[in-house]
Amino acid sequence: METLLNNEFPVNQEFAYLNHAAVAPWPESARRAVTDFAQQNTHAGAAHYPDWLMVESQLRANLAQMINAPTETVAFVKNTSEALSFVAYGIDWQQGDRVVIPDEEFPSNRIVWESLQEKGVVLETVSLSGEDPEEKLLRAIAQSPRLVSVSAVQYATGIRLDLKRIGEACKANGVLFCVDAIQIIGALQFDVQACHCDFAMADGHKWLLGPEGLGVFYIRPEVMDQLTLNEYGWHMIEHAGDYSRTDWTPASSARRFECGSPNLLAAHALKASTDLLITEGMDRVEKAICEKTQYLADALQQAGARLITPEHSIGRSGILTFNTNGKDPKDVWQALMKERVICMHRGGGLRFSPHCHTPQSTLDAAVLAAARICQW
Repeated sequence: METLLNNEFPVNQEFAYLNHAAVAPWPESARRAVTDFAQQNTHAGAAHYPDWLMVESQLRANLAQMINAPTETVAFVKNTSEALSFVAYGIDWQQGDRVVIPDEEFPSNRIVWESLQEKGVVLETVSLSGEDPEEKLLRAIAQSPRLVSVSAVQYATGIRLDLKRIGEACKANGVLFCVDAIQIIGALQFDVQACHCDFAMADGHKWLLGPEGLGVFYIRPEVMDQLTLNEYGWHMIEHAGDYSRTDWTPASSARRFECGSPNLLAAHALKASTDLLITEGMDRVEKAICEKTQYLADALQQAGARLITPEHSIGRSGILTFNTNGKDPKDVWQALMKERVICMHRGGGLRFSPHCHTPQSTLDAAVLAAARICQW
């Protein structure tokens, strides 16, 4: 796979890039798509607008395919936080309703639920510690909260949750299930049908290898009407484009969450990136990523590092976090960045996150640099 994608990622000739869990480099095909879009816009204005809308339509189909969802259940959003807010401020909450989240969530999947406390919503956090990270979540679900919201893969430690197990428990107990999928879509196979989630969302700028400013929001059809709309505009109505019409209803599809003009520049880039991932096959992408993180785990431990990522999740996602031998993780991160090892400090240590295209030489160089700087 590295050979097939080598020409798509010139970043690998310049850097040891292990930061896909934060912001990913674009493939060459995405750059070309944006360049062509800019060229058309510069020389022809909106003359090619119908073609641009076709690109957006193809992107929607790509994203739907990647999560095994009908296209009409997929909306474009600016980012994960916006989609989470659509859920949080779309539900008709009652005094005392409970929301359950893990205790390691990224702020996007915590702050939005905390903000509901003034509406009488109670937020409960549960620990993911131990060999069975779902155990405490399942006990909380058995108490029938209104909603459970989890990250498929925890951003700081790389804990990968058994979404099918959680989703089945939510379904059995009548609990709404929301998945922050930003650390799984584009890296691992993700099936909204198999995990019984009601909502899922992700940005395009991490494992999907696209730009910031465009993400995906999935809504299960049976719960779509349960979300009150909080944004309105010309694009979210059933007869969008019929500007002289005075009566309107929200679109019957997930487009009801897209209130205004689309981000067509970002759509061109993300369409090219998702084309690449689909062509490679998400089964092969996942296999390569998990093998690379397992390789990193073995090499780091041989070098003397202590892994922060729990053993049950090592090699099961693209995230691996390790200790810095008593040194400030920010200092180690800065030192690694100066050596052109692009990574991030998270979870009390350093986080490496390779993608399927990451060369073996990058993994080796990063481990050697980390071992030298941390002095394990």
